[in-house]
Parts: sequence; C-alpha cells; structure tokens
Amino acid sequence: MNEPARKNGNSEDGQGAPPAPGPAAAGQPEAAPAAAAAAPEAAPDPLALKDAEIAQLKDQLLRALAETENTRKRAERDREDTAKFAISNFARDLLAVADNLTRAVDSVPADARAGNAALATLLEGVELTDRQLQSLFEKHGIARLAPMGQPFDPNLHQAMFEVPGTGKPAGTVVQVLQAGFTIHGRLLRPALVGVAKGEPQAS
Repeated sequence: MNEPARKNGNSEDGQGAPPAPGPAAAGQPEAAPAAAAAAPEAAPDPLALKDAEIAQLKDQLLRALAETENTRKRAERDREDTAKFAISNFARDLLAVADNLTRAVDSVPADARAGNAALATLLEGVELTDRQLQSLFEKHGIARLAPMGQPFDPNLHQAMFEVPGTGKPAGTVVQVLQAGFTIHGRLLRPALVGVAKGEPQAS
C-alpha cells in the first residue's frame, strides 16, 4: 500500500520544515553597519566662511587704523611739546636778566628818582626794557608767578624760611625773594618765598 502523499514535501510531524523567514525574507532591510549608521557631518557653508573671514579682516583693519591714528596723535603731541619747550633752557637763562632789571628799579628810592632827572630818565629806560622783556615772555608762553598772600604750593614755590607773628595762616606766602616762572603751564623756575609760621594755640 502506497504511503500517503506528503503535503508540500513535509512530513506530518513537521520535521524537516524550512526555517521561519527572517527579516530579510519579510521584506525588511538588514541592519546597516555602525559606521554607515552614523549620519555624515554637514559640509561647512562656503558663504558663512567668507562672511567670517571678511569680519575678521575688517576687525584687523579697524585696529590697524586706530593704532595708526594713535601713533599720529602721539607724534603730533611730541612735535608740539618740542616746539613749546625747546626754548626752556634759553628762557631760564633770560630770567636772570629779568631779575636784574627788576632789582635795578626797586633799588632806587622814590625820592631820589624825583630829585634827579637823569636818574629818572635812566630808570624809565630800564622799566621800558623790563616791560618789553616781559611782553616777549608772554608771547612765548612764559608767565611770572605772583604767590604773595597765597597758600604755599610745593609744586610752584620753594620755601626758604618761616616768618613768625604775621597773623596769617600757617603756610601763607608772606615774602617773595625771587619770582617764579612757568612756560606753557610747566614750571620753569620755582618762586623763592618765606611763609608764615604756625603760631601755638592759646591754652
């Protein structure tokens, strides 16, 4: 008697059956390798790179222009200072001439001048010379210090002695032995002065 026909070539007990279809058999793609699974990095935008480069070059240009302008201003200030103070040594030497002219006028009493026409004429010439010299000083930025009655300033004055019993606050200039001068606001020669001495407080 013939064996019953096997259905689909399989035995009734299921032995020898083909394996169940895997994902590929079900139409699903196989898992990609790990390296391929990672998304590739996006390429940099050429336009953004150009914009960043332009911004950097612009910043460098602005800095260079600012540094050039600062250098120009420093050179201009140095040139101006040289022009202003180049005559400082020469002007300092001329101060002795101004001192002698002032001393010559101050040394003649008023009554002697009034009683002697020749002396009066001579002193007028000395005063005219002194005024002309002072005018030239002012033209070149040289100014005389007049500290009488002012508080002592160590930046402008040189104290030679203290004077007691003046009734002035301590440190007040009460005598000027030699006039001081500045050139364009910078000290050329300090004024030699006597200052009021502080009085002890009454108990």
